[in-house]
Amino acid sequence: MADRGGGAERRAAILAAVRRAGDANVAALARAFAVTPQTIRRDLNHLADRSLIARVHGGAALGSGIANARYDERRGHAASAKARIGAAAAALVPEGASLFINIGTTTEAVARHLVDHAKLMVVSNNLNVVDILSGREGIAMVAVGGHVRAGDRAVIGALADQFIDNFRVDLALIGTSGLSETGDLVDFDADEVLVARRIIRQARTVILVADSSKIGRIAPLRIAGIEAIDHLVTDRMTSPALRDVLASKGVRLTETDCA
Repeated sequence: MADRGGGAERRAAILAAVRRAGDANVAALARAFAVTPQTIRRDLNHLADRSLIARVHGGAALGSGIANARYDERRGHAASAKARIGAAAAALVPEGASLFINIGTTTEAVARHLVDHAKLMVVSNNLNVVDILSGREGIAMVAVGGHVRAGDRAVIGALADQFIDNFRVDLALIGTSGLSETGDLVDFDADEVLVARRIIRQARTVILVADSSKIGRIAPLRIAGIEAIDHLVTDRMTSPALRDVLASKGVRLTETDCA
């Protein structure tokens, strides 16, 4: 049967989601695109037949080597802005604090600016952050246990969720794939969303780090509303509507390029 335009558009969106997240599961994609799991499986098979993704049990992932390259590309995107955001967010972390850091290239930038802090306890499901901070004098590094996603070395899944529930920390430093102009934090991967929600729930103060390219970016899954966030650190606030939402919800805003 010939492809319909909607199917081609959906497959393009699915491919973009897998490339951004490293993998995706059938159930989450079916909910996101409001189609049946059978339709999603056909879409994934179509993409796999063209060597654009690899089919795995329950969903799809990027092929060996491609996922890491994609994550490296994301790390390089807006690198200077992320470095400035990282420095500004790290400056908000007092010595003696306990904190979560989740997966993301911007949260990695924060970690690089925490290396000289003292008396920190850092809990992270981001093995790249573990590499940056482990062995640093004055920093107790705790790696979350669970399934390691090959594409970006995120620790996700039920074991990770249970592990995080054991902690109650002062701060959470989190990233997001997108931030809508109405204040929704959004992402592409259901497992990653669940981890982020738990991290938010278990922290007394939540700091969101996101460069301006994330503002207005669309993703199918909602992590939380902006009311769950205490402070947003970005390079530039490009949306007047979102600026108003932040003010109405009492969320502090730091713009590194306006300092």
